Amino acid sequence: MPNNQIQKATFGAGCFWHVEDVFSKVPGVISTCVGYSGGHSQDPTYNDVCTGTTGHAEVVQIEYDPSKITFEKLLQVFWDLHDPTQLNRQGPDIGTQYRSVIFYHTEEQETVAKVSKGNLDKSGKYKNKIVTQIELTKEFYKAEEYHQKYFEKSGSANNCTFPNFKL
Repeated sequence: MPNNQIQKATFGAGCFWHVEDVFSKVPGVISTCVGYSGGHSQDPTYNDVCTGTTGHAEVVQIEYDPSKITFEKLLQVFWDLHDPTQLNRQGPDIGTQYRSVIFYHTEEQETVAKVSKGNLDKSGKYKNKIVTQIELTKEFYKAEEYHQKYFEKSGSANNCTFPNFKL
């Protein structure tokens, strides 16, 4: 894919509200959309996904301009905004729908994600092993409209703090 074309990246890192809010502020990110991916049910709703039986994760699909930000930089944001050593949870949110996952869209993204994860695991930054899954992108189902830009709409974006995160 030519480097001047808009590309997609899809990340799951716990509750999608915070993940979307962070990525929406990253220079080079053109758009964000929250939704569900990685499961077996078609057209899941938020209530379906919350049961933990659909196999879907809460994710953010990002469109970005690779001439302004690289996939490697997006991965740095991803790693810093959550704890990738927690299996199926982030903070108070527990369940497979909150798993740490990178859904790659290209072979290059797969390679870069695996190298990035390996380097981070070896870095000693975390006491525990990184459990982030790296999977081929699957069907993306857009979440209900009230979830889109939730923090922006509710004015609660500043209520979340993550000690490792910095833009």
